[in-house]
Amino acid sequence: MKKFQEPPFKQNAIALGFTLGVHAIAIVGLLFLGLSKPPEEPKKLTTILVKPEDLPPSLQHPEQQVTADKQAPEVVSPNVDPTLTETIPVAPPPPTAQQLAAQKQKAEQAQQAKLAEQKRQADEAARAKQVEQQRKLAEAQAQKQRADAEAKRQAEVKAKNEADAKAKSEADARRRAEQNAKAEADAKARQKAEQDAKLKQQKAAENAKLQAQQEAKRKAEAEAKRKADAEAKRRAEADARAKAEAEAKRKAEADAKAKANAEAKRKAEADAKAKADADAKRKAEADAKAKANAEAKRKAEADAKAKADADVKRKAEADAKAKANAEAKRKAEADAKAKADAEAKRKAEAEADAKAAAAKKAEQEAAQKKADAKRVASTAKRDFEQKIYRAWNMPAGSSGQRASARVTLSDSGAVLSVVVSASDPDVKASVEAAVRAAAPYPMPDDPVARREARSFTSSFTAK
Repeated sequence: MKKFQEPPFKQNAIALGFTLGVHAIAIVGLLFLGLSKPPEEPKKLTTILVKPEDLPPSLQHPEQQVTADKQAPEVVSPNVDPTLTETIPVAPPPPTAQQLAAQKQKAEQAQQAKLAEQKRQADEAARAKQVEQQRKLAEAQAQKQRADAEAKRQAEVKAKNEADAKAKSEADARRRAEQNAKAEADAKARQKAEQDAKLKQQKAAENAKLQAQQEAKRKAEAEAKRKADAEAKRRAEADARAKAEAEAKRKAEADAKAKANAEAKRKAEADAKAKADADAKRKAEADAKAKANAEAKRKAEADAKAKADADVKRKAEADAKAKANAEAKRKAEADAKAKADAEAKRKAEAEADAKAAAAKKAEQEAAQKKADAKRVASTAKRDFEQKIYRAWNMPAGSSGQRASARVTLSDSGAVLSVVVSASDPDVKASVEAAVRAAAPYPMPDDPVARREARSFTSSFTAK
């Protein structure tokens, strides 16, 4: 079922309206908090103590007066008996500046807590409203999608029913009008169905044979690629080790850098080739899938047509003469078709055999070429050893001493690195000097043989 979705401009309008509503709620909450009356600061109280004799005669009772920003209420003191010892009440000391600051700070904290609580309540209300709006919007969209889907389904059902009724009436009319005229056409249809079935079997056999050949070719290519990858990995590891050893040699740094660049280029070319092979394989798989889908569709159409033809056949069996003539004609055409199919099959098999032979020949040529390259490289290495022997200045008294040298060359025959193993340091130094003195070495013209000859290990014995 097709998925209905609001146009992008409607979705943007809804999102914009929702965002504006949230911001409006937040602004109203901030205005409410800003316009509320702040709490008043605590007023300072001052207590003054007086003696009874200091009061005016007109006052009958002593009073305690509190002066502040507002007049404190009068406090009536009890009657004083002159015979009793006068007791002067001791008022608490006035609050210090530190106490007043603490009281002020406490009031400010209470005010801040109140503001924070009001802000939290406003935020919760805004979030609740936002969630409710989102819920209502999602519910409205879901209802609209359900209504649209139901309307579309009803329209499709109605259209299908009308099309079925129309197709049925037209089919009945055609069947009644063309019943007698279709006898020969039905015979041809049966003949074509049988021919299609036979052709399908032949194609299935040919496809199976072709797939088997392709599978064998793919396995051979995969095996060759695996061997090539293993060989490339081995060479890459050898080159990496040679590069690590060449780092210790100041003179070979430039050549080692050139080698790294060449290796990177080769790897990039190999990656590009692997990618191209993968793309070709993916395209072949897609073509095979499309071909299978087309074959399945053709089969379904043929089955449907065969079923319809069978229904017509039952109605046309009364015309025996037409059937006999059609059968004779079908047999003659079938014989001719069988002969043509046999000839086509023979040609296809011959072509497949020729392709297989060509592939095998190409494999043999590649193997022969690789063997020739190895043989040329082996000959070049022997020539290198002889050239080193001719350039070797053997130290005095070193007869019988042995040394082993592992040499890496560039494509031009220059020495990239040389590692000599020998128990006698003079023999070791003389062999290394001989390897470098014999350079440059004549490299093979064939690229594969040249790659094989770039790295070799030789043993030398002083005479």
